[in-house]
Amino acid sequence: MTILLLVSFVLFILTILLLEFFQNYHVEEVEQSLQFEAQKISRILEDHSDMDLSLQIISEIVDEPVYALVTIENVGTFSSDGNKAYQQDVRELIEQSTVFSSVTEQQKSVQQELSVESDASSNRYENVIITGVPFTFTDGSSGAVYVYQSLEALQQTTEQTTRIIVLAAGIAIILTTIFAFFLSTRITAPLRRMREGAFEVARGKFDTKVPILTQDEIGELATAFNQMGRQLKHHLDALSQEKEQLSSILSSMADGVITFNRDGTILISNPPADRFLQYWYQEQAAGMNEALPPQLQELLLRVMETDEEQVGEVTILGRTFVTILSPLYSGDLVRGAVAVIRDMTEERGLEKLRKDFIANVSHELRTPISMLQGYSEAIVDDIPQTDEERKEIARIIYDESLRMGRLVNELLDLARIEAGHITLHYETLPVLPFMERVINKFNVVSKEKDIRLTIDSLLAKEDEWRFDPDRMEQVLTNLLDNALRHTHDGGIIQLTVSIEAKRLTVEVSDSGIGIPDEDLPFIFERFYKADKARTRGRSGTGLGLAIVKNLIEAHNGAIEVESNLNQGTTFRFQLPDKQL
Repeated sequence: MTILLLVSFVLFILTILLLEFFQNYHVEEVEQSLQFEAQKISRILEDHSDMDLSLQIISEIVDEPVYALVTIENVGTFSSDGNKAYQQDVRELIEQSTVFSSVTEQQKSVQQELSVESDASSNRYENVIITGVPFTFTDGSSGAVYVYQSLEALQQTTEQTTRIIVLAAGIAIILTTIFAFFLSTRITAPLRRMREGAFEVARGKFDTKVPILTQDEIGELATAFNQMGRQLKHHLDALSQEKEQLSSILSSMADGVITFNRDGTILISNPPADRFLQYWYQEQAAGMNEALPPQLQELLLRVMETDEEQVGEVTILGRTFVTILSPLYSGDLVRGAVAVIRDMTEERGLEKLRKDFIANVSHELRTPISMLQGYSEAIVDDIPQTDEERKEIARIIYDESLRMGRLVNELLDLARIEAGHITLHYETLPVLPFMERVINKFNVVSKEKDIRLTIDSLLAKEDEWRFDPDRMEQVLTNLLDNALRHTHDGGIIQLTVSIEAKRLTVEVSDSGIGIPDEDLPFIFERFYKADKARTRGRSGTGLGLAIVKNLIEAHNGAIEVESNLNQGTTFRFQLPDKQL
């Protein structure tokens, strides 16, 4: 449409200019021809003294549609037009116009266009162009030659020229329309395809390709468009891979990572950071709706104010978190901060455990060493006077040395088990005979304390299980020894053996003093003793249950405890299928 409108406008202007040009051209040609004819007739009249001969010559050389009118002073008027009425009208018109006065009075050539009535009945006029030229005879008389021509013939010529020009303009418009459709096919259609391809790329389809139909500028544009799409897809794939890689790194990090905007809004957080925030939401009191703990908000505010890294600790629900906040820059402006949050609860617990371990070992060793040192000094100073006193001191020294040796051995066993340096020697043994052999070791002690020691089992004598007999005997020995030491005289200790869900289940139950509920979660820790006021004779090293738990877990089993204060305690452990 743009091309058609442009070409139509140009052709319209060009047609008007051409019509005006040809019309002016034809008029000028007629004027020049009439001027030439008038001058030629005036020369004939001046050169020939015979008027009749001159008029005859004039009649011969003047052809339609050109007519001549000769006026001679004191003689009359002669015309080449046979139409007397038309001749009279023209003469009157000439005499009334400025042409007559200019020629006769001023003796100069004049041209003028006049309107002459051609048909009185229809009141129709036609335009004529008149050229007047004065002449003078040899005898001094003068006259004038008026050559005139109707413009109807000129109008016909102009109309014919107009038809030709309009026809040429119509043909030009038709050719332009054909060219416009051709141009649309060659240029506009590929551009439309590229526009559609651009919309597809804007919607995220970066593999969109535009067909390359030509090798010109449009073809080069299509090639550049396809290359741009490939480059965009490559860069976006690279960005997506980097984003996935960063997301995987953040998700797999053990430390929490939170990215903050400058106003404190959380932008990115990984799973450990989400758990940290969840702890904070759980700790908040009812009615509070703080997004961050106050300590973390204070650290974030200091980072924004000082543009420096800040380190602090946050305690939530009894857990300790160390937080490091670093500023994020956009040019020279701090646009936010990133916080790395590390849960130090286990490390602090291990540190406390290490300190407690050193304190407990020191406490456990200090008493026997002090007793050994004291009784040894008594012997050196010859304080005991009788053999019985010496034997008593020697027995005490022997018992304390055994206690120290037992403590050291248990520490070494526990250290080896926790370090994974222990090797289990599995054997397939009958269960009941093994249990009876272990429990028989405690018959003497149980009879002395009047404690009934029994086995309850539905297993047959030939039922077998696969385990390390030495380590399992150590487990049962520790559990039975604890039960005997914490059961009152006349109590009951029962060993129950069964198979449940393809797992060997062993229970050691006693009717002893029991364990307080607040101590149950910690009884498998090293050096932990529930009865703080327990006498030395009934107190162990506090390592036995820790060793039991590690040995059961080394067998891929599990152990649990149930206890009611002053009603008894039950230790239950399970070993996996003997086929495993």
